[in-house]
Amino acid sequence: MKIAVPISASEPAEVLEQARTALAAGADVIELRTDYLENLSSDKVSSLIETIRGLGPDAALIVTCRDVREGGAREYPAHLRSEILKTAIEHNVEFIDCEFSNFRVDTVRETLGSALQQHLKTRLILSAHQFAGPFPDLEQQYRDIRHICPTAIPKLVYAAQHINDCFEAFDLLHQTEGDRIVLCMGEAGLISRVTACMFGGFLTFASLGEANATAPGQLSIGQLRDLIPPQGHDTQTQLFGIIADPVGHSLSPALHNACFRDSAFNGSYLPLRVQGAQAELADFLENVRLRPWLGFRGFSVTLPHKQHALSYVQQQAGTVEPLVAKIGATNTLILSGDGKFKAYNTDYAGAMDAVMNSLNTGLHDVDGMAVAVVGAGGVARAIVAGFCDAGAKVKIYNRTVAKAEKLALEFGCAFASIEALHDLQADLLINCTSIGMHPHVDATPVPGELLERDMAVFDTIYNPLQTRLLELAQTRGARTIDGVAMFVAQAQAQYRLFTGLEGNADLMRKVTLEHLNKE
Repeated sequence: MKIAVPISASEPAEVLEQARTALAAGADVIELRTDYLENLSSDKVSSLIETIRGLGPDAALIVTCRDVREGGAREYPAHLRSEILKTAIEHNVEFIDCEFSNFRVDTVRETLGSALQQHLKTRLILSAHQFAGPFPDLEQQYRDIRHICPTAIPKLVYAAQHINDCFEAFDLLHQTEGDRIVLCMGEAGLISRVTACMFGGFLTFASLGEANATAPGQLSIGQLRDLIPPQGHDTQTQLFGIIADPVGHSLSPALHNACFRDSAFNGSYLPLRVQGAQAELADFLENVRLRPWLGFRGFSVTLPHKQHALSYVQQQAGTVEPLVAKIGATNTLILSGDGKFKAYNTDYAGAMDAVMNSLNTGLHDVDGMAVAVVGAGGVARAIVAGFCDAGAKVKIYNRTVAKAEKLALEFGCAFASIEALHDLQADLLINCTSIGMHPHVDATPVPGELLERDMAVFDTIYNPLQTRLLELAQTRGARTIDGVAMFVAQAQAQYRLFTGLEGNADLMRKVTLEHLNKE
């Protein structure tokens, strides 16, 4: 996988510092964006080319002087842009990047064509950018570039308004041959930047950091490397991801990719922002299902798509785990070899595993256990289903009694108003509300005086790790179970479904805590 890092500095000293940083981070290609330079001249570019080569002779160099109409930083005249690219050719750089629209101008094409004929080491990249959305006809744009210069590397970059816009780019890469670069901009296009080379792209682009990005949605080189296997993608790489909106906050990519590396599993787990509702999710899953060559094998699913995903699998006559249908939501999808999805829910299994691991008990000990569940939302639903299925005596407490009653009737358990907690008698108390979550860390759903020494208290919140509820429980001498325990346990169950391997629980917890501590 070739990673190009653009250098977007205005002064030569800063250019060299950025180039050193990029090479140290493992960049394969340095793109010198000369349109960012102040007081641009051929002499300045000549000097920078030679100096950058001295920093890392093994790295290739692209010289670009981007037109402002296609994302350039400064409005330099056309003749100067052509002169800069001609100077780069004369210095035998590996690549120059010229806008396709400008290359069609006779004087530009003649100037650069003549120089390229005399300096055969340099290859021409002909680029086209569409910042408002997809190209009207991506395939025709590709053919037009190939027609005007068959030896050039076509570079087609467009803004993805939705993740579903990326599949046209993947199809073009899949259906064509030779060196070409096809990428999507924006958060919705992130997947294309990570998988571009896997699907046949010549290279992908990454920045030094958010402040140095030269296109919308460009990942840093560190972020990009965290999302790919150490050896890079190949035809055997299996893809996974978390479907959510928003998705940027998710810890799942860091956790699963760390485990892939730990077990030497050739996989890549991606953040997948799928905007919209049922229809948009169904379109995304259909796009994946109809393209087995993409290599997707499974997905984690979270808000707002847990119910949408289950509906899709049911409509497509896929396989639904029995308890998933009763819960009414799925958080894990597996794409089987027959092109059908299988729906699972590891939330309830994660909760039960967290309890049993923390209390050193077995499933048989859950039978008859008195469990008080605070809350009646999606998390509570999965946990109530799991504990009721295991034979626990569950009672649901919720501020809106009607919601607690509805959930209790579905699973055949007891319910009460939140005010009835003063009569609490339970072996295990589980908080399934968001009360106490960051930033409202001083709040607690249950007063401390209601907690007893012989009680276990489980808070499904994992940010903060030590919630106010757990602090109060410890003060009262109760045993406590934090939300990270559940998060790791459900992730372990997903990892097992994804790979057939046991995930490293200690590593998962370590990665989770490291990321929480950064926030």
